[in-house]
Amino acid sequence: MALLRIVHETTYTYRGPVGLGPHRLRLRPIETKDLRLTAFDLQISPHAELDWSTDVWGNAVATARFKGQHDMLWIRSEADVEQRGPAWPVFPIAGDATTFPFLYHPDDRIDLGALSLPHHADDMGRLTAWTSGFVMAPSTDTLSLLKDISSGVADAIRYETREAEGTQSPLETLGRGVGSCRDLAVLFAEAVRTLGFGARLVSGYLHDDDADGVGVIGAGATHAWAEVFLPGAGWIPFDPTNRSVGSARLVPVAVARSIGQVSPVTGSFAGAPSALVDLEVDVQVKAD
Repeated sequence: MALLRIVHETTYTYRGPVGLGPHRLRLRPIETKDLRLTAFDLQISPHAELDWSTDVWGNAVATARFKGQHDMLWIRSEADVEQRGPAWPVFPIAGDATTFPFLYHPDDRIDLGALSLPHHADDMGRLTAWTSGFVMAPSTDTLSLLKDISSGVADAIRYETREAEGTQSPLETLGRGVGSCRDLAVLFAEAVRTLGFGARLVSGYLHDDDADGVGVIGAGATHAWAEVFLPGAGWIPFDPTNRSVGSARLVPVAVARSIGQVSPVTGSFAGAPSALVDLEVDVQVKAD
């Protein structure tokens, strides 16, 4: 078990006073069987009226509303969590789903809905063909197939740090051969959806429990990965950026159908586009 302290600071600096629209904050970690939230604090300057709600995915969302005009917005969240994800997880996949292809139970298929359908145009079938290349036989081990696709994404795409907002489309990521963690996560989720798997995107944090950080990419910042639903086991995390499977080292904050729905901070301001001078994000994930 790892005891972690997570500090996430976001600072917007404007050229002059601007009107701040409502900001939606997804910063509170999700409690799971492998993660326990023991403390959470949220600080905002200037003063904001704060309303908490739960979105359709079960994510905790704080909506901050401001009065007046301001030349700066500072948001700081602090969370203490117990991370209990095993390093070598064993997934109790239902017997009829251990081999691909398989059929989801009708209720699961209905509930997964759009999560099992591709979201991006692939008119030439390029992504479908690329993903089908990992299916080595008419009947293949389901978990091994998903691991191969995740590793295949890591092999095909060189990781790059990108602070700018936005995410590449899966075909753009394949074409460029480089991408951030969120680009790799979206590519993986879209790839497995072409095979009929239910997949969702996750944003959160990555804990580097190795002092020298060998083999860990993206620690000390916000991180993105994907989860695939398998009967019996439920949602299984896949982090193609680090070629890892399971929840060890991962701290989920928000899950959703698309990556744009899990952004930690979203909002607007009233002013010229050039009014935003700087955006700084600082994340620290440390073991207590």
